[in-house]
Amino acid sequence: MAKDLDELLDEVESKFCRPDPLRVGMAERPTGYGGGGGVLSNDRNRDEAKENLRSTERFKKEDDLDSLINEIFEDPNFDKKSFKLKSKSSANTSVRASIQGFGKSCSPVYLGGSTAPCGIGTTTSQRACDRLRCIACDFWVVSYDDYMWDRSCDYLFFRNNMPEFHKLKTKLVKKKGTRAYACQCSWRTIEELTDLQTDHQLRWVCGKH
Repeated sequence: MAKDLDELLDEVESKFCRPDPLRVGMAERPTGYGGGGGVLSNDRNRDEAKENLRSTERFKKEDDLDSLINEIFEDPNFDKKSFKLKSKSSANTSVRASIQGFGKSCSPVYLGGSTAPCGIGTTTSQRACDRLRCIACDFWVVSYDDYMWDRSCDYLFFRNNMPEFHKLKTKLVKKKGTRAYACQCSWRTIEELTDLQTDHQLRWVCGKH
């Protein structure tokens, strides 16, 4: 199909975008020789002939271009639906991307042990948020099920090792039912479902789902 379109465009260019030497010669040929018109009459007649020729050619080109365009769309091999579907598909993709940009946030935000389901927390659906972000250090909060943090953990440990699990695991202790949370500046071990607002020291927020 692309080859057919190229051939039609070449045909249009050859017919309408290049001057016809024969017609140019006719346009430039003076028409007022003889008689009493003189030089001014010859020039006027020549200009009028050129203008008439230009008008005629312009209308002819427009008519021929319309005919070629109609031929393209009437060609049985030209699939109009594919172009319409592609356009609609692109529009739908853009709409979906825009909608996905407006994520949902937990309200309230819950922390929980390993038995607490993760997801979007609400007052009716109490789920532990798994999209936590710290607004103090600007790190995503990591969590590890059935682990607790060792008592020897300190600020420098997380500052130097976040978010590499192979480094953090040196301070993780196995404990069923717990969930170990940490960012670069804070850490917690949680066993029961807990409203984040009850811990005033944490600067964690839901980063939207």
